[in-house]
Amino acid sequence: MSPVRRPRGSLVLERFQHPAQVVVSGFAVVIAAGTLLLSLPQATESGDAAHWRDALFTATSAVCVTGLITVDTGSYWSSFGEVVILGLIQVGGLGLMTLATLFAILLSRRLGLRARMAAQLETKTMRMTDVRRVVRQVVVFSLVSEALIAAVLTVRLVLGYGEPVGRALYLGVFHAVSAFNNAGFALWPDNLVRFAADPWITLAICAAVIVGGLGFPVVFDLARNWRRPRVWTVLTRVTLGMTAVLLAGGMLILTAAEWDKPGDAGRSAHAGPLAGGLRVGGHAAHGRVQHQRQAMAIVLLSLGLVASVTFALLTLTSYSLDQVLFEVTSAFGTVGLSTGITADIPAGGQLLLIGLMFIGRIGPLTFATALALRERAQRYELPEERPIVG
Repeated sequence: MSPVRRPRGSLVLERFQHPAQVVVSGFAVVIAAGTLLLSLPQATESGDAAHWRDALFTATSAVCVTGLITVDTGSYWSSFGEVVILGLIQVGGLGLMTLATLFAILLSRRLGLRARMAAQLETKTMRMTDVRRVVRQVVVFSLVSEALIAAVLTVRLVLGYGEPVGRALYLGVFHAVSAFNNAGFALWPDNLVRFAADPWITLAICAAVIVGGLGFPVVFDLARNWRRPRVWTVLTRVTLGMTAVLLAGGMLILTAAEWDKPGDAGRSAHAGPLAGGLRVGGHAAHGRVQHQRQAMAIVLLSLGLVASVTFALLTLTSYSLDQVLFEVTSAFGTVGLSTGITADIPAGGQLLLIGLMFIGRIGPLTFATALALRERAQRYELPEERPIVG
């Protein structure tokens, strides 16, 4: 008896519906929708339709919570355009499948297996049974955190800088959402440089960036067990340790390197997030061999992408290696720091950066899932924790 063959179309559909592919296609759809909205004449201050490349670049940077820009956010985009960018940041930061899962829970109180798998992939939930609870916690924690940071910024802008209450509230909400989601967007031409000596603004932004960058599994573990470090998960310990090392080490290195520079010479115009590129938990992955292979594969693929795009931009532009490498690494790491060359990169180079931002936001998830699908079934499993890789 010959085996029954399913139609090719059904196989393609089944494969496309894998959770990783749903996440990738979902982000692509949101970016496309954001591009269309930013292409409307109402989205710009001048009333003229934005160039499709600027709209696409901005939408991708917002959804991928990167922060690289080709046009100044506060002066080029209208209030409508800024609200669109804010919405894209929120969707990209929370995660498309997180929001979709929340709506499914609210509307039907039911959640299908495929939706649970996609949400699990998006929220880094370790067990399938945790998805419903974790999604609720993620959304509530995000909104409460953003509201608290927005309140601090609003009060400071009113009392310290004389901003009208309405304008201060708008600025506070925008920058709180941007900071907590590690997006790096700001409504001032110098980003946040003007507030460099204001601890109320800088410390509030730093707190939002760090808390948002730690990741929800770590934050929730700390909330449950903050008095009992011994029961912290491996992921929490690794993330906190690596974060402390990177923050302290980076601060010391930057302080030493910029100590003798006068005034604002050493200050950058783009504030970037902590949780970009390869997650700190992935660098300390251990346990079964497949976790090590996944981590190594992700590192090698990431280095290959960064090297390839760097070489391409060196060919397309006249910028130096350090400028191009900095820009490319920032795009792939969804960091948003720039030496100021983004807007002057040719069209082909900007399209490469768009692709790199997209891959940097969802690529490691896709790569890790694809590698997992090729694993052989294992008949036993030793007790261990599984740090997030990618």
